[in-house]
Amino acid sequence: MKIIVLDDDPTGSQSVHGCPLLLRWDPATLEQALLDPSPLLFLLSDTRALVPDQAAQRVDAICRSLRAALVEAPGEAGPGSWLLVSRGDSTLRGHFPLEIDRIAAELGPFDATLLVPAFLEGGRTTVEGVHLLHGEPVHRSAFAADARFGYPTSHLPAWVEHKSGGQRRAEEVQHITLAELEPTGQQALVERLLALRGNPVVVVDAQRPEQLEALAQAIRAVLPLRRLLVQSAASLLQALSALPPQPLPPPALARLRRGSAPGAVLVGSHVPLSDQQLLQLLAEPACAGVELPVERVLNTIRRLGSGPGGPPSVLDQQEPVDQALEPLREELLERLQRAWTSGRTPVLFTSRGERPCHNASERQRLSFSLAGLMARLAAGLPPELSYLISKGGTTSQTLLRDGLALAAVRLEGQLLPGLSMLRLPADHARFPLLPLLTFPGNLGADDTLHQAWRLMEPQGGSS
Repeated sequence: MKIIVLDDDPTGSQSVHGCPLLLRWDPATLEQALLDPSPLLFLLSDTRALVPDQAAQRVDAICRSLRAALVEAPGEAGPGSWLLVSRGDSTLRGHFPLEIDRIAAELGPFDATLLVPAFLEGGRTTVEGVHLLHGEPVHRSAFAADARFGYPTSHLPAWVEHKSGGQRRAEEVQHITLAELEPTGQQALVERLLALRGNPVVVVDAQRPEQLEALAQAIRAVLPLRRLLVQSAASLLQALSALPPQPLPPPALARLRRGSAPGAVLVGSHVPLSDQQLLQLLAEPACAGVELPVERVLNTIRRLGSGPGGPPSVLDQQEPVDQALEPLREELLERLQRAWTSGRTPVLFTSRGERPCHNASERQRLSFSLAGLMARLAAGLPPELSYLISKGGTTSQTLLRDGLALAAVRLEGQLLPGLSMLRLPADHARFPLLPLLTFPGNLGADDTLHQAWRLMEPQGGSS
């Protein structure tokens, strides 16, 4: 069985290893990836960075390409040969239910959609239908106040009703409890899944890995007979794929760095946790902070005008903004290179805080402009760079796709829980075999970024 994951943010592979991550979905790239021996295939859609209409168009395009590729794939192509997962954020941000609706329209019908947002490695659990972050209802966290994806409740049936604008009523959402996920209830759980019809949303509790393993076993048992769509965070993917232990432990992953020269760190995420992690890293004498001034970028966007075409024009009109930001790019690149040449680790970060924007179009344009500028700066770093750490989903996606011009990359494993180590292809023009650590904005403790940096530094971070 091939588990095909549409990942709305490029950090969703944070519990697995040894699989391809695609940044394009043209026929040749898809066909080659479907032949990969890994049971997992990630398509990095990056839809969380898009407005709803754009996200719908991208999911439609991916699903149509995927449908054609599956027809051409050798061997069985029936319902039991692949499982589709819409990987969503474990803090409940993203285009729900838009993405599962578009997947169902293009690749359905499905008998049910399982909603499994637990990410155990990051302290996200679901108990009695309530989603928790380190034991507290997630709607009390800063993530629930997200300007684009905020929500007022942690009770998942009520959250489904809220996010669907009332089209899916809370009382219609089904619920699989912790008790049903105990080993003694395996046959009953299989029968429960076999009874599903009409594509209801089914909320699944989870506190421990064994519970997700029980769910995964039941899914595999019914898959030839039932068509299931899964909307989940990263933890379920490990259980579904039944991967062997990660072949390279964290110290061995860290040794993938290229030589003894410094690496570099990018921090685009501006959630409060990222701010605290950045502060700890910048206190390290061996690191040199270089601030990307958000206000200057926003003023450039406003000076050029947002354009009358609405959200789709944001993508089309990005080039003039990038050109206008070229003097800033040259200024920041010179500072980054000077820090690197001195033997310190350059840390490029956006100025902290979320800037108020006039509308959604301007907010999206600011996000794209910042991520694009960071990607171009990273691409200009010295070719001898030993490693790269990228914090934030949009930052990482833009870096991989645009800054490094990649169609696909391979996931080596997890350096720390939830922190995915990728490695660039051996034939990359500027950075062959460069190890690149993708770091979600919402993950870890205050010192996790500093820990990751120390692991990647050749002398453990000594200056």
